[in-house]
Amino acid sequence: MKAEDIIQKFRKSGALLEGHFVLTSGLHSAAYLQCALVLQSPQSAEELGRSIAENFLGESIQAVAAPAIGGIVIGHEVARALGVRFIWTEREDGRMILRRGFSVSPGERLLVVEDVVTTGGSTRETIEALRAQGANVVGAASIIDRSSGKADVGVTRFALATLDVPSVSASDCAACKRGEPAVKPGSRKERSSRQGQSAGPVGRSDTEPRDSREK
Repeated sequence: MKAEDIIQKFRKSGALLEGHFVLTSGLHSAAYLQCALVLQSPQSAEELGRSIAENFLGESIQAVAAPAIGGIVIGHEVARALGVRFIWTEREDGRMILRRGFSVSPGERLLVVEDVVTTGGSTRETIEALRAQGANVVGAASIIDRSSGKADVGVTRFALATLDVPSVSASDCAACKRGEPAVKPGSRKERSSRQGQSAGPVGRSDTEPRDSREK
């Protein structure tokens, strides 16, 4: 899939939102990609997973891992497309670990997948958890990279679409200085007319959050 097709898919599903958001990294942004609205469609999830998997067909991937919760659906679809098993990490006492009986073998070749990368924190923590168990993490991937390629996770990283979307600390946030309330994704029951509308052109700001702490 082309990058523009990915963005259009988010727009059509109402997953590209504008407002004043606190991302899972703690950074503030004027835009948010609610990947769950795209991935709720099994057809879309399968298509996106297959597109990511196609870029790793020659890497002899033996398993796919993802940080919970945002990476679980897309990670599973990538694993299915590659024909390998799927596992995920969860946060416990402030750190990512393998639970639920999941384990990896020494030298096992793993790919780490999640929906959106902003800082790369969740991906890095997942990689560290897997390496601590002896895995060989050979790459990382996501649907969207909102760091414009700047996030460093320590391994080769691939994204279906890359966006340059500003995300800043609360102290540098213009919306905060104007006194505009911030919304933490997933914390509200309904969207206001200002915070939660489908976004317009990508140039304004686009994307994301999600899961366990990172983006």
